[in-house]
Amino acid sequence: MIRLVYSPESMKQESKDLGERLLVPRVVEVQLQHLKQQWSGKKPIFCCVVGFTETCLIPGISAAGATPEARRYTAIADAEVLLKGYSARLPTAPEGFPSPVVLSKGILDYFGLEIVVLNGGLSQSSNLPMIAMGELSARCLSTGQALTRPLVQNLWAKGYTWGQKNAQAGQGLIVGECVAGGTTTALAVMLGLGIQALGRVNSSHRQCNHAQKESLVQQGLAHLAPHPSVWDVLAAVGDPMQPLAAGVVMGASLGGPVILAGGTQMLAVAAVCQELALKQQKSWHAEQVIVGTTRWVADDLTGDTAGLAAQIGAVSLVTTEYQLHDSAYEGLRAYEQGYVKEGVGAGGLMSYAALQDLSQDTWVQAVDQAYQEIMRRK
Repeated sequence: MIRLVYSPESMKQESKDLGERLLVPRVVEVQLQHLKQQWSGKKPIFCCVVGFTETCLIPGISAAGATPEARRYTAIADAEVLLKGYSARLPTAPEGFPSPVVLSKGILDYFGLEIVVLNGGLSQSSNLPMIAMGELSARCLSTGQALTRPLVQNLWAKGYTWGQKNAQAGQGLIVGECVAGGTTTALAVMLGLGIQALGRVNSSHRQCNHAQKESLVQQGLAHLAPHPSVWDVLAAVGDPMQPLAAGVVMGASLGGPVILAGGTQMLAVAAVCQELALKQQKSWHAEQVIVGTTRWVADDLTGDTAGLAAQIGAVSLVTTEYQLHDSAYEGLRAYEQGYVKEGVGAGGLMSYAALQDLSQDTWVQAVDQAYQEIMRRK
């Protein structure tokens, strides 16, 4: 059920005729066997890093909330489901489709995993039992002053310490995120780091709104001085989740395996980790880290997730073959039409489930049960 989309170790030279990246079958087999052994019997903590960027308030930029105003509460709504089991604010998608937190909750409940939510900076207060890591949300990336450099460095340091501490048991860590507008800040950060990300990112929209994203991002990047550091890029056009999650992943990788749970946004986090290791001499074990995303992201023809992973080059990208055609709920079946796709750690948790040999039928039953319970308590 697990599929390797990209790996630094398993690439053949690109075909000159087909122009496509080809995986070496035998190396793929060995790597997947290694992953299954690495995660066999593990009961990791699921850590969801939440944050807010005013980028999401721009009309049409994101579908992670029915309106710009509703997107102020997207992360809180998903955190409510994780920590309380329901939210009156769901569903958050404009078309009424369920948030991907439903997919995550099904797996979390099935395996009984511990859940921790780290608050990197939200625009609204909440009485949820989140761990406060930052107090400020981000301005719109178009300002070129989304965050301050001291705040970015502080978020990374707090995340690094937390990651080291919570990886000591060796059970592994799955790191998810919830930031409305986060694929746009991810694009900005990757471009700021010199990664060829144009036309390759994904979106919560059925068809990625590349032109709108790129126009906004270019406004923000225009404020950057030549040869910026990773701290400068994050401060100019990033969001609070990125430095915090990068710290968590780098610290946790020193003590055990880590799944970066997501698509475009988590590839941007991996790029930040790699840049910090290369340019700032920050320690991490990249070989302990994989990015796990959903099939709807990996196979999205309006993006190029594998191409992004190859550009970054530091970590492997995996997905699963789970599908929702047989779900009892129309809103969940809509995922198969390209709506929503990913978020709140869904892809990484699905990858973990596949590594534990959870069957397709059992997975759908777990997701349907979670959705039924969330809507019953709403």
